[in-house]
Amino acid sequence: MELPRGDHDDAYQAHGRAWSPARADVDGLLRAARHVESYPIYYGSNHTFLVTVCSPAGDLSLAVYKPARGEYPLHDFPSGTLYRREVATWHLDRLLGWTNVPPTVVSTGEYGPGSLQLYIDGRETMEIEIGALRRVAILDFLANNADRKLEHCLPDQEGHIWAIDHGLTFHVQPKLRTFLWHFAGSPLTRSERRHLEGAAHGLIHADHGDAIRELLSAPEWSALRQRIERVLDAGRLPDPRYKPVPYRW
Repeated sequence: MELPRGDHDDAYQAHGRAWSPARADVDGLLRAARHVESYPIYYGSNHTFLVTVCSPAGDLSLAVYKPARGEYPLHDFPSGTLYRREVATWHLDRLLGWTNVPPTVVSTGEYGPGSLQLYIDGRETMEIEIGALRRVAILDFLANNADRKLEHCLPDQEGHIWAIDHGLTFHVQPKLRTFLWHFAGSPLTRSERRHLEGAAHGLIHADHGDAIRELLSAPEWSALRQRIERVLDAGRLPDPRYKPVPYRW
């Protein structure tokens, strides 16, 4: 579906179906957007919708809407909180100074409050350089991601990797379950250490840190802070021998 573009082509992704994630105002657009149409996405554990949203200026974009009402009960995650974890992961990505999670905000649509994530025009076939996934692996450890699958890593039309589906994150107990064990035990680079130190500081002193605190429970926020400090103290990524069994592919 081709949607009407705004005044500038660079305000949209390559196919003109969704706003560019590089726009400085994109998260504000998503927060202010009105849900116009929604179509169910039938694969997945919870109810998810591809929606057309309209900005106050009348510009349209595709986005992915996950309402709290559509979350199936789990024995280890509190009901109605998965959408908040989706949003918290985007804030953590921004706190790290990275752009691996599409802009994601809290939004109220046809089925009530939920997460609204910018749609990414992905490429169907593309070889991915393994090093491009390293930041995703670090993000997953910090977020304690219990559900990282290969299909959750999407290359866009320019080859940038976007990580999606972060509902099962930020548990206080170790839950890391992932296919990304290639980097296990490897030392942090100087750049990664700087980003992690920035996140540790920003978790307490930055707006993104405040947002994470509001989205998670107090014990979950504290556990996140401890994971950041732990990887900084270790100076390397975690070793899977001390973590739950990863997915096999």
